[in-house]
Amino acid sequence: MPENDPPSSRNPTRQRRPLGNTPVGVITHAAGPVVEAHGLTGALLYHVAWVGRERLIGEIIRLSGEIATIQVYEDTSGVRVGDPVWDTGAPLWVELGPGLLGSIYDGVQRPLPALAEMDPAGVPRAPYVARGVSLPGLDRERKWRFEAALAPGDHVEPGSVLGTVAEGQFFVHRIMVPPTYPAGTLADLTSGEYNIRQVIGHLQPAGGGRLPLRLGQRWPVRQGRPFRHRLDPAVPLVTGQRIIDMLFPIARGGAAIIPGGFGTGKTVTEQALAKWADADVVVYIGCGERGNEMTEVLTEFPQLEDPKHGGPLMERTVLIANTSNMPVAAREASVYTGLTIAEYFRDQGCHVALMADSTSRWGEALREVSGRLEEMPGEEGYPAYLASRLAGFYERAGTVEVLGGQDRSGSVTLIGAVSPPGGDFSEPMTQSSLRLAGTFWALNVNLARRRHFPSIDWITSFTHYQLDGWFAANVDSSWPQLRAQAQKLLQEEHELEEIVQLVGSDALSERERALLVVGRLLREAFLQQSAFGGDAFCPPAKQHAMLHTLLHYHAALEAFVRAGQSLEISLQDSEDMRRRLGRLRELPDETLDADISAINADIDRWKPS
Repeated sequence: MPENDPPSSRNPTRQRRPLGNTPVGVITHAAGPVVEAHGLTGALLYHVAWVGRERLIGEIIRLSGEIATIQVYEDTSGVRVGDPVWDTGAPLWVELGPGLLGSIYDGVQRPLPALAEMDPAGVPRAPYVARGVSLPGLDRERKWRFEAALAPGDHVEPGSVLGTVAEGQFFVHRIMVPPTYPAGTLADLTSGEYNIRQVIGHLQPAGGGRLPLRLGQRWPVRQGRPFRHRLDPAVPLVTGQRIIDMLFPIARGGAAIIPGGFGTGKTVTEQALAKWADADVVVYIGCGERGNEMTEVLTEFPQLEDPKHGGPLMERTVLIANTSNMPVAAREASVYTGLTIAEYFRDQGCHVALMADSTSRWGEALREVSGRLEEMPGEEGYPAYLASRLAGFYERAGTVEVLGGQDRSGSVTLIGAVSPPGGDFSEPMTQSSLRLAGTFWALNVNLARRRHFPSIDWITSFTHYQLDGWFAANVDSSWPQLRAQAQKLLQEEHELEEIVQLVGSDALSERERALLVVGRLLREAFLQQSAFGGDAFCPPAKQHAMLHTLLHYHAALEAFVRAGQSLEISLQDSEDMRRRLGRLRELPDETLDADISAINADIDRWKPS
């Protein structure tokens, strides 16, 4: 929303923007969400504009002489040539402060639950967002208890923590000096009950003057928030998903993509990561997804229990919903809105997981708007600047030392789903994202058809993050060795499966058939994992114990083969043991060590000396 909102749009009662201001331009051309206006003298690129008599929200995306091209974030039906256009003089920004957590917004940070309650006239209405309706992103009337951490006379700088606000049952919101303020001293700062716009104190810069301090602040969405410097991504984002943490981990502050065709489980995987990932705050962006999928997210998330604290998961979650039937141009705004909110919590010293589902819909919006702008198309009609836009998005991920001089670090981990048409990973969105992401979780349609979930293909997926050292130091020193063994076994099994399809299993040696047996056991008992129930989250210690036991059985089976015993006899002798190995995921955490030790002891007694 623009900095100079008209008085009525600052008012929490939902009203249309008034038409009393003098227009500074008129519409000369309109094509879907793209509008051209003449007469916006002094307008700058990416300024927010109000378009038409209903003052629809738009953003100036091109200037050519006296013609300004505006990308409108609302339905432009009924907009006519000659209608007025206003330049707000400010870029698209979001409100940041207490009240973000637990909120559900559209792509330009309008609170959807409040917008759905009534129409601009104040009467109950159908659950559709009316055009030209404005509402602040944060409640201007709600009071928050602010506890000052500094006193008058203390030196502060951009990012310094002034105090805290308790938000929900478990989250402590740090109130910071805005990044745009200079360093100086506190003239005054008082604890008490404030809303986000009331002044809690004043900063006195070295050059004189007084700057007001508030609980809330604003930031333009297209501009990354500043930080002191980047840190190496050396700590994993633990997700509780075995195939991810063990084989293809992602670092805190890293970037990952999840490409997959229809029905491969992208949304379910991202929802599982949102619930179980080791993050302080989760920002979930539904960018151009089908309405029924977003409905599931919006209805299920408020009911989910936070595994960290036992309270509602929504208390540390921000949802941004931009469904496929919403204006296509707002998809681009939604990803930047979510990213800016994530960076704000990063600057408080939090570890944030941002889920974008799906970036392909964002790319489709760029392609549609680019076509209406009559720009030269690139590959498959996407604009030539697709790769640079994606780079600007993914490069805002990272682990950083934040501003404030208080030795705080935070991170934003970006996980973007990609929906390639027909599951074709060679299409531009997947390939452009692949060059930027450090982790690639490729979803396989054949695995999904066999009901193997998560359907992450262990052959084509990869990670560039070197995190074995952390797992060796914090879980078990044998973690890197087990990971390498598992990857080698799965690769060999894949190659043998191709041979079996050509010439049959009779052409394989006893050792190779034993490897196929263990490979199948590894896939079904370890890599498969339900997103629901007790197996939805598997801690790293249990992952290590499970894999160690499965590979221990493999070593015992190979020992029998080397000793000359028939594979069929060995498999018959260990049938009950394999059933127990197939149920490793069901072992309760309370008795895990004892149960695993008992199984390994049985394997040792069975293994030939």
